[in-house]
Amino acid sequence: QVQLVESGGGLAQAGGSLRLSCVRSGRTSSSYRTGWFRQAPGKEREFVARISWSTGIRRYADSVKDRFTISRDTAKNTVHLQMSSLKVEDTAVYYCAEGPVAVGRDGSARSSYDYWGQGTQVTVSS
Repeated sequence: QVQLVESGGGLAQAGGSLRLSCVRSGRTSSSYRTGWFRQAPGKEREFVARISWSTGIRRYADSVKDRFTISRDTAKNTVHLQMSSLKVEDTAVYYCAEGPVAVGRDGSARSSYDYWGQGTQVTVSS
C-alpha cells in the first residue's frame, strides 16, 4: 500500500508563488510516476504535471507549462510542485497521485493512477 500526503497549499495573490509537496511511503512497483492533478469547484479533475521516478522525465499540461515545475527528491521520497506566476484560474484542490509506468497507461489520465492523496487547497486572489 502506498500513502501520499500533500502539503503547501494556501492563499496567494495573482502573480505570486506557492510550492506544494507530496511525501510518499509504502511499497511500489519498480517503475512508477507521480502526478499532480487539480479540481476546481464544479469542474472535472484535470492533469497538471507528472514525473517519472526512474527517468526524471516530466510532462505538463499546456495551461501550466512555463509556470509550474515538478521535481522529485529521491532521498526524501518527495515530489514538489513549484507554482509561479499564479493565476486566479489556478484556484483548485491539488492532488498528488501515483501509478506504474506501463504500456497502455496514459500518464495524463486519472485512471492511470492507483493511489491518491487527500488534496490541498490552493486559492489565488486577484
